[in-house]
Parts: sequence; C-alpha cells; structure tokens
Amino acid sequence: MSEALKTELTGQLNKAIAGKDIVLSIWDSTGSKLIAIAGQQGLTINRDKDTIEVTSKDSEGWKQFIVGLKEWSIDNDGVYVRDHEAHKQLKTLYEGDEPFLIKVTNQKAKTDMFGGLALLTSYPIEAPYDDAVTYTISLQGTGALVDLEDEAQTPEV
Repeated sequence: MSEALKTELTGQLNKAIAGKDIVLSIWDSTGSKLIAIAGQQGLTINRDKDTIEVTSKDSEGWKQFIVGLKEWSIDNDGVYVRDHEAHKQLKTLYEGDEPFLIKVTNQKAKTDMFGGLALLTSYPIEAPYDDAVTYTISLQGTGALVDLEDEAQTPEV
C-alpha cells in the first residue's frame, strides 16, 4: 500500500465517530452537575421540518410545498439502573412538567455536540422474563437544538 493511500484512509478513519462514544446527559436538580444517563445503549437525535402545502390550480398537477417550522427530539434506551442519580432525576422530571437542559457529548474526544431544552414525554421500563430490565426515554425539544460543535471548545485535561 502506498504511503499516500494509507495517509488518506487513516485520515478518513480518524474523522469517523463511534456511536458508543456519544452520551446523553442531563443536569441534576440544582443545575450544577451534569449527569450521564446510566446504562445507555441507543441514542437517536431526530431533527425534522414541517412542510406547508402551497399547491394552487396553476401547479400543473403537482403538489408544491414550502418549509415550515423545525423541531427536534431524542430517543434514548438502555439497561435500567434504578438507583443511579440520573434515573432518579428522570423519575422526578417525569413526575413534573418542567423543561430541562440536555447535552450530548463525545466522551472520547471530550467535546460537546448538541444542547437544548427538552420535555420528558415518555419513560417506560421493560422487564422481560428472559432479559435485562431496560428503559426508554423520549424527549421533545422545545426551542432550538444548539450545535455545540460550532462553538470553540477546549478538551478537558
């Protein structure tokens, strides 16, 4: 293998991000401590746009649309760790109705990826007879999902 090809391929690999390194966190009840949700396995960040139909009689038989409002949500699941402070905080958030701050980080690179204000809309716990007890949470974003990678960051030492 040529050195140039090796350098190109290695450079591409260094830009790839492993999903296992991406973690969802919430703040504790005082807002002073960021807590990674224990037991995480899956994380999906949904970013969607509404469309508004603007079809008229002169659209020549084709529907036409413009972009409306944007929204975001997060689905997260994993092994349920009932006595972990993150799950205690999630229980409190579920029982209440207040929005809370979330942060998605790359724990390997020690960089922040996304942040925003969210509402906890679903927090089921599943207990199959032949597997681990798991949780799923659904968060509905309220306001913008901020891309924190656009901000200058200093990795932790």
